[in-house]
Amino acid sequence: MSIWQRTPDIEALNQRLENTLAGWIGIQIVEAGPNYLKGMMPVDRRTRQPIGFLHGGASVVLAETLGSIAGWLVLDPTKHLSLGLEINANHVRPAHDGIVYGVARPLHLGRTTHVWQIEVSDPDHRLISVARLTLAIRSVHEVPGPDEE
Repeated sequence: MSIWQRTPDIEALNQRLENTLAGWIGIQIVEAGPNYLKGMMPVDRRTRQPIGFLHGGASVVLAETLGSIAGWLVLDPTKHLSLGLEINANHVRPAHDGIVYGVARPLHLGRTTHVWQIEVSDPDHRLISVARLTLAIRSVHEVPGPDEE
């Protein structure tokens, strides 16, 4: 059974990432299953630490991007929106080059909060980092838009 309020459109989601932090560092959505969203990110000059390893902050950007988009897809956008409330991550293995994949899956889909687990791994399925993202669920009428004060 699918958790999505609407069918994820991979092409449209990737267009939404253009001209955002996620887009600037090369994050792309690559797959949506019935209860997960998968994305990828390059390990290159944009996402490495000065010493050459994947920057932990870049892994967190990948995790929050996937979890936030997944949370948005679970909701009716005419009624609710999700806002990042807290994220934590454990980095367990370095990555040096190539790409990493992130997979977001829900741990809790409540009325006022969602909790998502995002696992970041290399192409050989070795765990690079794991993050937990908590989203606050709010009515669209509760939160001012970006141009409102």
